[in-house]
Amino acid sequence: MSKILIATANRGKLHEIQTLLADLPLTLLIPADLGLALEVAETGDTYALNAALKATAFARLSGILTLADDSGLEVDALGGLPGVRSARFSPLPRATDADRRQYLLQQLAGKARPWTAHFHCTVALAEPGGEVTYFEGDCPGEIIPHERGDNGFGYDPIFLLPERGHTMAELSMADKNRLSHRARAITAAIPFLRQQCG
Repeated sequence: MSKILIATANRGKLHEIQTLLADLPLTLLIPADLGLALEVAETGDTYALNAALKATAFARLSGILTLADDSGLEVDALGGLPGVRSARFSPLPRATDADRRQYLLQQLAGKARPWTAHFHCTVALAEPGGEVTYFEGDCPGEIIPHERGDNGFGYDPIFLLPERGHTMAELSMADKNRLSHRARAITAAIPFLRQQCG
């Protein structure tokens, strides 16, 4: 069975990816399985560059095909912010997801609603030799001022899917794996991964 390394320590993200790839004949590994404790600075100014930085670093070190992603929330009223800095948007040191949500809502205070937005995800699949293949996914929605739901992480509790009437954090894992930006990017990558299994 082919192996793929998932280059993340984010448990919520890891669970999503493992669920999406569960039907493939792949052994899914995480850095801890290989004793890897690599910290990769996300210094890129695009999602693709940040995803590639992580994927290539872990692929070189492990010698295994590596999947990494970078994703972010882009809010129209904020000119696309927080974007690639979504995970580092709060000025607080060691900010939590809740801190980042609160800071985002502070930036939106006084701006006309609806606060339209979308999540974007770029997945990078890096070969140990350095070749990188990219896949992308988007999920449109809007930001709401009050948190709803317990099933997500990051900005999920304030990201509403208007056609569903639910926030991302109110969705079941099955629904999230059909609708989310990460699900769409991973789904786009599945044909490539099937080739790697052959």
